[in-house]
Amino acid sequence: MTLIAMTHAPRTAEVSRNTTETQITVKLNLDGTGVAKLHTGIGFFDHMLDQIARHGLIDLDIHAIGDLHIDGHHTVEDVGIAFGQAVHKAVGDKKGIRRYGHAYVPLDEALSRVVIDLSGRPGLVMHVPFKSGMVGEFDTQLAYEFFQGFVNHAFVTLHIDNLRGENAHHQAETVFKAFARALRAALEHDPRAAGVIPSTKGTL
Repeated sequence: MTLIAMTHAPRTAEVSRNTTETQITVKLNLDGTGVAKLHTGIGFFDHMLDQIARHGLIDLDIHAIGDLHIDGHHTVEDVGIAFGQAVHKAVGDKKGIRRYGHAYVPLDEALSRVVIDLSGRPGLVMHVPFKSGMVGEFDTQLAYEFFQGFVNHAFVTLHIDNLRGENAHHQAETVFKAFARALRAALEHDPRAAGVIPSTKGTL
């Protein structure tokens, strides 16, 4: 019996978002190797985006210029929006993907769980009791704004729970790593359902 390797078109996208508050460009390859080029002007945020690239195996190039003289809110939120738009554009009609993904990720005392559904419907439930308001120059409240911007424009349902943690850096890192792993699983091609939209409705 001869086995025929399945090939898929590369899932790539480029999105630009320009407002009076931010100028952002996102380029990505959902079927990459985790190569990241990141410049948002917020070091810890770049570190978290790097987790998405590395653990999601997404090649990710993000350049953002924002009004950081005010604070990081607009930059983080708008990067989430542009990243969501790029994922939505790159994933296409969703034929043959697994659709659902989940992951638990620990880091020392911290443990987070993320569950994602590429449902076509935006929704975010997030319970992360950060132990500190700031990690470096990153306001931990902005993690919610990033994921809210993402789900609204990627059209996904996302549940994020930090189950335990005492260090805000560890809490955030487990959240972003678990998000990356869950997203990677949801985006994977399912060889048993090639060319099939994973929904009884026939559309997502």
